[in-house]
Amino acid sequence: MSGPLDGIKVLDLTSVVMGPFASSILADYGANVIKIEPPSGDVMRKSGPMRNPDMGHFFLSINRNKRSVVLDLKQPDALAVLLKMVEQADVLVYNIRPQAMERLGLGYDALHAINPQLIYAGAYGFSQRGPYAARPAYDDLIQGMVGIPWLSQAAGADKPRYAPMVLVDRMAGLQLSTAIASALVYRERTGRGQKVDVPMFENMLSVILGEHLAGHQFIPPVGPTGYQRSLAHDRRPYRTSDGYICTLVYNDKHWRSFFEAIGRLDVFLKDPRFQSQNQRLENIDFVYGYLSEVITTRSTAEWLELFERADLPCARMYSIDDIMVDEHLAATGFIRKASHPSEGELHMTAIPTEWSESQPENRHHAPQLGQHTREVLLESGCDPAEVDRLLATGAIFQRDPGTAQ
Repeated sequence: MSGPLDGIKVLDLTSVVMGPFASSILADYGANVIKIEPPSGDVMRKSGPMRNPDMGHFFLSINRNKRSVVLDLKQPDALAVLLKMVEQADVLVYNIRPQAMERLGLGYDALHAINPQLIYAGAYGFSQRGPYAARPAYDDLIQGMVGIPWLSQAAGADKPRYAPMVLVDRMAGLQLSTAIASALVYRERTGRGQKVDVPMFENMLSVILGEHLAGHQFIPPVGPTGYQRSLAHDRRPYRTSDGYICTLVYNDKHWRSFFEAIGRLDVFLKDPRFQSQNQRLENIDFVYGYLSEVITTRSTAEWLELFERADLPCARMYSIDDIMVDEHLAATGFIRKASHPSEGELHMTAIPTEWSESQPENRHHAPQLGQHTREVLLESGCDPAEVDRLLATGAIFQRDPGTAQ
């Protein structure tokens, strides 16, 4: 057994980031994830840098532990193969608009009729119960609609900015993987499959509004929207005399310890703006501004030593290059070297959870386009001669493993 989802078969019709990130979690946890790709492949295969065509770095990072099957679903023969695979699947996951799935003949009702125990899970832009149901959606669009650029400017950025990562896709992907695992538990108890939808807009709003609804949590409102601490202009890495540190002096004990450490306990005892959580929040710009000014007076090394002695949370601000040589990550083996059969030596992250009984494993690398087509179709009960015929017609595609493209 290699992970808690060992024995679960997932048909993965997803592409780009959101869906593949969700299915990568299922794959890491031991599920047999079969990545169904069009002849052109997942678009992220072409997102460089890369050593070989169709094996971009982003694709490599979120498609490990999967097998690739190429089906041209515009051809009836290929669609028939997929429907045959659905008969034996536990999960089908997709991230195109439901209207497109219906046009392909892959809507929930059609697949439920083939396999009533199937978990049919989709992630896409918006709930299908509202007027935005058919809208296209991408990470940047949803970031804008949930207020992330507005919040960045409210917190002091000179212009509205998206978060510098594919944030919404990953948050929705995480929710999708959790929902699928939960649906599998439900099926184990009841024997019933079901349809599961994860809309990006509503999912990300649940994160944003949980923090920034603030005074509007109450009816009528008892204050403005926006969590004051998160929006404080000086809530940021603090400049030292020679670099930056990240610290969170947060509760009453922290603040008393901080003032004791810098020899200014008198400020804490005399100034009510520091003495309670409510007072600090009401005066958050002053509080963080004071901290910002004090931090400039010593070096990074001095602050790290002082904060450690005072048992206060503090860390050096890292670059990505710093992360790659961090001693803790080296000790845990989280960033490790691996040898890919066609891409050579790679840096890969370990599975970020630790289990006492069913530890997941990195079983194999991200696949080449169509690498496992024949293998998977034969497992699914297709006749070898029929597989050869489909290969000849172009309805399916197979690439020999271990070869550059």
